[in-house]
Amino acid sequence: MSQSFAYKVRDRQGRLVTGTLEAESVNIVAGKLRSMGYVPVSIESGATKNLSRELKIPYFSGRIKLKEVAVFSRQFATMINSGLTLLRSLSILADQTSNKELARIVGEVRRDVERGSALSAALAKHPKAFSRLYVAMVRSGETGGSLDVVLLRLATTIEKQVELRRKVKSAMTYPVVVGIIVILILMAMLIFVVPMFKGMYADLNAKLPLPTMILLAVSNGFKKFFPLVFLGAGFGIWSLKRYVATPAGRRQLDAFKLRVPVFGQLAHKTALARFSRSLAALVRAGVPILDALDIVAETAGNTVLAEAAADTQAAVKAGESLARPLEAHPVFPPMVVQMIAVGEETGALDELLEKIADFYDSEVEATVDALTSLIEPLLIVVMGVAVGGMVIALYMPMFSIIGKIGNQG
Repeated sequence: MSQSFAYKVRDRQGRLVTGTLEAESVNIVAGKLRSMGYVPVSIESGATKNLSRELKIPYFSGRIKLKEVAVFSRQFATMINSGLTLLRSLSILADQTSNKELARIVGEVRRDVERGSALSAALAKHPKAFSRLYVAMVRSGETGGSLDVVLLRLATTIEKQVELRRKVKSAMTYPVVVGIIVILILMAMLIFVVPMFKGMYADLNAKLPLPTMILLAVSNGFKKFFPLVFLGAGFGIWSLKRYVATPAGRRQLDAFKLRVPVFGQLAHKTALARFSRSLAALVRAGVPILDALDIVAETAGNTVLAEAAADTQAAVKAGESLARPLEAHPVFPPMVVQMIAVGEETGALDELLEKIADFYDSEVEATVDALTSLIEPLLIVVMGVAVGGMVIALYMPMFSIIGKIGNQG
């Protein structure tokens, strides 16, 4: 039996439109509105006020992680595609998430949408959860009437970024942990072990070789100025963070990341994968190329790539192609430039950018595997040299003492 439904929708220009429709259910009304090119905001009926909230959204508590935003996007897309309105979908997501911060933000987004704000404008008020790339793609989905498709693309893009970060962290975790263990062992030896040998050699009146004297002096200084060493290290880290927070410091750090031996290649490939995937997502969503380059420059995660994107944006605005200005920046390999040029010529720029991102994703994985196999023996050697060197320096006087005892016998 049909009944009257009052609806609020947004048209392709983002304007809020209201009206009524006769239909058998809310889903049918939503389907009709979507087929007309509208994005349903709310559909109300006197007979149906509540919707069973059977969809469960599993989130982790605490700060908002990229993975949580990806799950939010995928669930949001499923609800929109199923015919639920924006308000109903946002209500379900706000109620079901266990991340209190994300639930609060989604609740605020829902209230803004209910007051007449566009979804993209409501999301833009929360940049810590939703980046400019996210907001721009949602805006394109609203105007193009394909919000569910765009949200699915966002979920896929974010999930691949999360996986890329996981691979990089897996390559960095092992050397960091081993390095900390080596430092702790050396500190323990300098504070507790070396002073014992110092007292013993003083009692024996032994002549100490140069390495042993240096080690004893370092141990004595470290033990005497132990608090100052930690204060100095803390101040150094704080000063470095302050400097890196400045534009000049950030640029030097990002340039250093790309040049550092062994890990530089990993940082370079990771940055290229992120750049290519973000630009591909924006182009595929229908975001104008100048806006896409501006957003990618902000979300690149590396100042060197951001500057290249900004220069390219200026060149494209002046009438250049996308590929030509990229050639002037060594951070982009010739293969990347040529594939972008082919993408522009064939009209398949988003597909070529996606292939570039997939290629560098696989390169990152191969680099991580190679680094893991290389770093393990290298760190064992470093640990052996550091600890073994201290032990040898400590026991060197023993050889002369034993020799003297043997001569006296």
